[in-house]
Amino acid sequence: MSEEAPAPPDGVGPAAQHVAVVVNPTSGKGAGRSVGLRVLELLREAGARVTDASADSVATARARAEAAIEAGADTLCVVGGDGMAHFGINLTAGRAVHLGIVAAGTGNDFARNLGLPVRDPDAAVRIVRHGHTRRVDAGRVAVAGGKRWFGGVLGAGFDAVVAARAERMRWPRGQLRYNLAILRELPFFRPIPYVVECDGERIQTRAMLVAVANTGSFGGGMRICPDADPTDGLFDVLILHDIPTLEFLRVFPTVYSGRHVGHPRVEIRRAARVRLEAVGVPSQADGEPFEPLPLEVENVPGALTVLAPQPSGGPR
Repeated sequence: MSEEAPAPPDGVGPAAQHVAVVVNPTSGKGAGRSVGLRVLELLREAGARVTDASADSVATARARAEAAIEAGADTLCVVGGDGMAHFGINLTAGRAVHLGIVAAGTGNDFARNLGLPVRDPDAAVRIVRHGHTRRVDAGRVAVAGGKRWFGGVLGAGFDAVVAARAERMRWPRGQLRYNLAILRELPFFRPIPYVVECDGERIQTRAMLVAVANTGSFGGGMRICPDADPTDGLFDVLILHDIPTLEFLRVFPTVYSGRHVGHPRVEIRRAARVRLEAVGVPSQADGEPFEPLPLEVENVPGALTVLAPQPSGGPR
């Protein structure tokens, strides 16, 4: 199945016939393995042809999933958290392959933003088999030898530094680990000179971070851009300008309610193309390590066909 194939419009499509499944066994504090077994069982009981593409390495799982798609799999079902959603997005964006997500991780931001069931494999599998096909946008970044995609939020700056530290930590688990990583990094972090270009408009500033958001939240429920809409063809671009450490600590808790957007050091723009320039700055996307800056990000409308709950009001 070729890249950049046209995806079907929103609606209730035929039941998934051939499903490639990739499971992260360590997601959800180790619950991923049992959830994955349940998903495989439910799909087979429902009469789907199932290819288990799971593997001990990401590279092998990707190769197995690619092979299943080339062999005619119409759906890729990923089981895990935001990292597995990111994996699935990069295999299905721009292709006529449905993406099913069984959210079994700690944060599950991408699934929550699309109204998908969380930690309920039975409900998630029903959607994979008979769900509504929903077209959503995705972010695309050109890299050497190809492209990379993201579905949620790309962040460059403090958030990426914190995510990298949290990834190295073995304790505690869940959101507390991320919060502790913030406290450990903040005393040493200094605002970064950025150039942010939004649809050709150039902004030079010193900032703590820049977030390019296709969906509203990341980091386990932080509503970084609460008004972001993954179906409008635009990113919400948040710039957290230089802010004193104590003020940052005072404002940070409000990100969970989205009230931080009213702070005078927070600026939000909207754009279809965003270029980020800074020296030696990492980025993360969907909670996963991404490409270093500079980056040019393009919003590709309707690039993903996600299996989602039936919208209120019935089929469109």
